[in-house]
Amino acid sequence: MEYHNPVLLTETVDGLNIEPEGVYVDVTFGGGGHSREILSRLGEKGKLIAFDQDVDALKNTIDDPRFLLINENFRDIKRLLRFYGYKKVDGILGDFGVSSHQFDVAERGFSTRFEADLDMRMNQTNKFSAFDVVNKYSEKQLKEVLLQYGELRSALGMARLIVEARKSGLIKTSDDLKKAIKKFLPGHKENKILAQIYQAIRIEVNQELEALKEFLLQTHEVLKPKGRLSLISYHSLEDRLVKRYMRNGLFEGEPEKDVFGSVEVPFKLVGKFIIPSNEEIKLNNRARSAKLRIAEKL
Repeated sequence: MEYHNPVLLTETVDGLNIEPEGVYVDVTFGGGGHSREILSRLGEKGKLIAFDQDVDALKNTIDDPRFLLINENFRDIKRLLRFYGYKKVDGILGDFGVSSHQFDVAERGFSTRFEADLDMRMNQTNKFSAFDVVNKYSEKQLKEVLLQYGELRSALGMARLIVEARKSGLIKTSDDLKKAIKKFLPGHKENKILAQIYQAIRIEVNQELEALKEFLLQTHEVLKPKGRLSLISYHSLEDRLVKRYMRNGLFEGEPEKDVFGSVEVPFKLVGKFIIPSNEEIKLNNRARSAKLRIAEKL
């Protein structure tokens, strides 16, 4: 199954500061590129546990006694690790967003390049899809999704047009959706605006930000002292959550100071964020918006 080269491969795995006998987690297995690199650095007693909610990813499983692939969402990391007998791990790697495979398979409905049914489910066993968001949400709900997750200034107008278009029949395909909001898709900006709309609907369908928050809040408990987080984000909403959590353990506001004016934080940042080189972006266009942040548990 075709998956593109993993983004920031060396930098992300370097960020874990791997101990050969350690236990590591790749919460976004996908094509297995990051996982294979981790395994190449582990000794015989090392262990790698990977997560991926997409059943397609199971076809890339690695035949290695040190490897375990769990077909579940990483938002349940603590419970699932404990189920398999792991209370603490040495490092966690995450490469968030949509995998290149999901983008490239037309019928999954993730890409603006293809005419497809409105789907966008990362977990294909879920019943709720992009079709439900577009056809069942109220004007107010649609506006909130487009504004909050797509950061679209014309969210209200788009929501109104979608609701109006539904009166003539269901909006079943990407082409139906484009026709409904044609007024807001000027030729020179069509692809950019459509990408923002797709991002918004996709985040809502897969509860991506809620899942990311739940996952992040469990990482401190799951990691051993000096355990590392090495996480790649692709858009500002995701990156903001990762940055704030790594910096002070909160998603909003600032941590409280004690009587001495000191602040207790769960992690220390390791270096500054890392972005791909121009050479990597040329080879893999998906890497262009990637941001890698690394933190160590105190």
